[in-house]
Amino acid sequence: MSIHITYFVHGTTPDNEKHISSGWKDVELSPLGVQQSIELKDQTKGQAFDVIFCSDLKRAVQSSELTWKGIYPIIVDARLRECNYGKLNGASSDIVEPMQEAECLHNPFPEGESYEDVKKRVADFLSLLKSEYDERRVAIVAHKAPQLALDVLIKNKTWEQALADDWRKRKAWQPGWDYTLN
Repeated sequence: MSIHITYFVHGTTPDNEKHISSGWKDVELSPLGVQQSIELKDQTKGQAFDVIFCSDLKRAVQSSELTWKGIYPIIVDARLRECNYGKLNGASSDIVEPMQEAECLHNPFPEGESYEDVKKRVADFLSLLKSEYDERRVAIVAHKAPQLALDVLIKNKTWEQALADDWRKRKAWQPGWDYTLN
């Protein structure tokens, strides 16, 4: 028994374009992000899903709706949120990203959470999938930290391996990443 998960990142936001780490700052998609989300519908036409789950942040909800509204049920789940960077929500990525890879893997951002905290949220979400969506095809639309948590939880990578292998470093976006939850 297993669940097939395809993970999608939300479309581009104005913060992404300005090299800002939004975290829990609730930004909308930029015009480019809207276009990317609409184009994703064609890029995934050959795939079928039983349900779409997305983070409750606007950028993930918008991406999900622009791509699949009226095609699949969309369920919003706050456990799929980006890492809470606390005082650094909306700060420059030049400040936030080095902290992600060092002290904030296990220790929280100031007034925020750690990547380990994100992993706990995602593990709780995966428990829901195991209990209610066995043998289903599920799509997730969310953010960087939850995707890296899947790499740790499902692919058994360390945080350091997940971060080193992160497609964002290679600028190797693709229309979905596959995971199998057993």
